[in-house]
Amino acid sequence: MTQTTSGPRTPSAPRPGRPLPPVLREDRGLPLLGRALDYAKDPMALFRRQWEHYGPVAPFRMLGQQWVFLLGPEACEAALTNREKAFVNGPAWTRVIGPFFQRGLMLLDFEEHHMHRRIMQQAFTRDRLEGYVERMHPAIERGLAQWGPTPGFRAYPALKTLTLDVAAEIFMGGAEHTPPEEMAQINRAFIDCVQSAAAIVRYPLPGTRWRRAVRGRRVLEEFLRSYLPARRATASTDMLSRLCHLETEDGERFSDDDVVDHMVFLMMAAHDTSTLTISTILELLGKHPAWQERCRAEALALPERPTLAELDGLVAIDLVMKEALRLRAPVPALARRTVKDVVVCGVQIPAGTFCTVTPQFSQLMPEYWSDPEAFDPERFSPERREDKSHRYAWEPFGGGVHKCLGLFFAGAEIKAILCHLLRDWSWSVDPGYRAPMNNHSLPFPSDGQPIDLTRRSAS
Repeated sequence: MTQTTSGPRTPSAPRPGRPLPPVLREDRGLPLLGRALDYAKDPMALFRRQWEHYGPVAPFRMLGQQWVFLLGPEACEAALTNREKAFVNGPAWTRVIGPFFQRGLMLLDFEEHHMHRRIMQQAFTRDRLEGYVERMHPAIERGLAQWGPTPGFRAYPALKTLTLDVAAEIFMGGAEHTPPEEMAQINRAFIDCVQSAAAIVRYPLPGTRWRRAVRGRRVLEEFLRSYLPARRATASTDMLSRLCHLETEDGERFSDDDVVDHMVFLMMAAHDTSTLTISTILELLGKHPAWQERCRAEALALPERPTLAELDGLVAIDLVMKEALRLRAPVPALARRTVKDVVVCGVQIPAGTFCTVTPQFSQLMPEYWSDPEAFDPERFSPERREDKSHRYAWEPFGGGVHKCLGLFFAGAEIKAILCHLLRDWSWSVDPGYRAPMNNHSLPFPSDGQPIDLTRRSAS
């Protein structure tokens, strides 16, 4: 059968869509702040309200600007797959977190992002992940040796110190000459940079979050640059050294500035998000002792220092990790900005609009999850696979070309830490407890996430 054509195809016209609705008067929030405080108080309550009022494309005001929530997996998929190349990351994230994670991989777009990701993915190959896991265990053991049996043990700050030490070991080769007080300063610098997202005054005036973030970024840069000459001179197995020496077949390499920018972002992502997920798992297993024992049996069946393949083979711990990521996404919302008009779920979003993609909302929608507020790890089992109800019903690592490059590293780190904890410790949490979350930037439990911690006997 012969096909005929009538000449070259012309680009299709933009799809028509109904106009973006105006923000209702009762939805405008406070002067200047808009809905920022409502988000900080309870993001899910704000997401639900906007969904009920507007549907999947919901306007709102924040910090003096018009924003749009993209709610539900259909709207999130449109932004994350970005088939029309209408959404960009850099201008949006810079609006939220300023220059403090500038030019990290998440903040790059299109060809530049593709080139940097192509170089960096060489640091996350399977064989290199196996090496990272091997190096994790001594750092985890050293960190947990500092813990002690304590009622009301504040798990979150202890885990944050632990994951930073693991990140220093894997990414910096142990930051071998760094005294503990300087590592505490580095941790503080990361916190100050992350919390810049909540800054009302976005100028480095004395006493402001912005001023603390400017100082924190400077501390991180000076710390990392002090290691560059040695890492450039001699190839090693730590991440910093790898970034200094990675090269594509076309000869593309990172400059010193590239290496510093990527390291600042990677170290933040590697310990902030993993810390919240492990903290959430401790809360959930403390409330559900039967699941804690089931996970412990898996951990005890492995060697004291399990390999990546052995961690991959865990079943119960993997189910619990996925459920924790669903219930409390470490990055509940993602920032984008449109660079041209685009239609999402039948609504036309104008060019230049800031958008908030909301994975956390999708992961708690009753349309896709049975009893979505309940802790039910079996929903991810092969027999149920509720996460398959929609391709973007479960999206804790994002999607599309910006899907988290370190997701397998994060999963291995979380499972390795849990295996060590389950072997040596048991803990309980009041069934009525729910961690009070600070949502001004990346979420974290404002009370430190207390657990009653007990050391298990050697037998």
